[in-house]
Amino acid sequence: MKSAHDLVAEAKQQVHEIAVAEAEPVIRDADVLIDVREVDEFHAGHIPGAINIPRGILEFKLGNTPELTARDLKLVLYCKNSGRSALAACSLQQMGYLQVQSIAGGFEAWCEAGKPQVKPELPSFD
Repeated sequence: MKSAHDLVAEAKQQVHEIAVAEAEPVIRDADVLIDVREVDEFHAGHIPGAINIPRGILEFKLGNTPELTARDLKLVLYCKNSGRSALAACSLQQMGYLQVQSIAGGFEAWCEAGKPQVKPELPSFD
């Protein structure tokens, strides 16, 4: 029986991962930057310009959103440390998306490299 780690290792052999050091120009060139983490993770901080589509609904959301159905879209995915995004990228490739990349190390590596992030703040009610 395969473990989750086995599935991630297999996915990482099938997808194109980009290093954090090379990610910014790839993100600028992408049509869509997708954060596949859960909503609470996204709201705690995310890469500027990212949209949040959690891993659990990704295939359904892309398949049901007309502007995201074109299989030639340049997609860049990330998650916390690149496991979920590798699985998601593999799944999207199986759906026929041709230009899918995952950020190696995910949001943790992005933050460790000192890259910019968005941290939404709640309004003060004082």
